[in-house]
Amino acid sequence: MIEIEVKALNGLFDKSRGLMGQIPQPVHFKTRWGIHTFFMKEAIDVVILDEFFRVVRLQKNLNPNRIFVWNPKFESVIELPKGWIDMKKIDIGSTISLSVF
Repeated sequence: MIEIEVKALNGLFDKSRGLMGQIPQPVHFKTRWGIHTFFMKEAIDVVILDEFFRVVRLQKNLNPNRIFVWNPKFESVIELPKGWIDMKKIDIGSTISLSVF
């Protein structure tokens, strides 16, 4: 199990912003419609989880001004600073434990 400390994003405004314009920190939110990196200055890593917090999709180094979509049956998203997927050794099938700050 891989433990990640995240900031939970719940409101529409917070979810729309994600890491945009912020100091890169891990954030977790729910959406089925994909994410964008418009207006971001740096690439990010993205992890999509199933209902059991197992990793079903990864995207390393998602550059600014991109759109990232996945199967809409999954709604749990973690946006991470670039390089965290490798640093935490996250792979498809890994189980993630989230601690919210």
